[in-house]
Amino acid sequence: MDFIGALSPVNIQFMLQGFLLTIEVAILSIAISFVISILVGTVRYAKVPVLGKVFAVLVETIRNLPLLLIIFFTYFALPEVGIKLDKFTAAVVALVIFESAMISEIVRSGLNSVEKGLIEAGRSSGLTATQTLRYIVLPIALRRMVPPMVSQFISLLKDTSLAVVIALPELMNHVQIINGHNINYVIPTFLFAALLYFAVNYLLSIASHRLENKQA
Repeated sequence: MDFIGALSPVNIQFMLQGFLLTIEVAILSIAISFVISILVGTVRYAKVPVLGKVFAVLVETIRNLPLLLIIFFTYFALPEVGIKLDKFTAAVVALVIFESAMISEIVRSGLNSVEKGLIEAGRSSGLTATQTLRYIVLPIALRRMVPPMVSQFISLLKDTSLAVVIALPELMNHVQIINGHNINYVIPTFLFAALLYFAVNYLLSIASHRLENKQA
């Protein structure tokens, strides 16, 4: 092991550049996934005819596929039908597809957790079904969704490392490049990468616990 050589200023800067791209992919994927999952989860909760069943089939199919397969599909298979994506876009699309399915289940469960008494009270006060969903059910459900959503976002950040298979220049790709120059750099660079992932995920975990305590 060569910690001094592996963690030289140049190598650290190179790995941090990769980690910055990892964060960019994660944030963009989280933002898009959140919007899509709210829509999908709400449609399934409301049992919208046809569309609800279509979404149910898509969600269950995607949830039972490995993310690695979806990444391969978006980058290597889509060009076969005329859709060519760059590495960054392919990684984001794959993560959005996978995470939207996962988070939509959190949304649906959160909506279903709202007590029927509150819904009936809203309806009896003159609100329509849509207004009850918007002003009563969704705000309450969103607060309850925070802890599991944060956990899913933490998983998403870690899942970005799978994009190394399409040579996306994220953290693990840069780690591999450094290790390719010297086998003695493997353990130090992996430990440094683990530290970066841990630091961000730990902060997210703390934020999740604080939000959960406030709700309690």
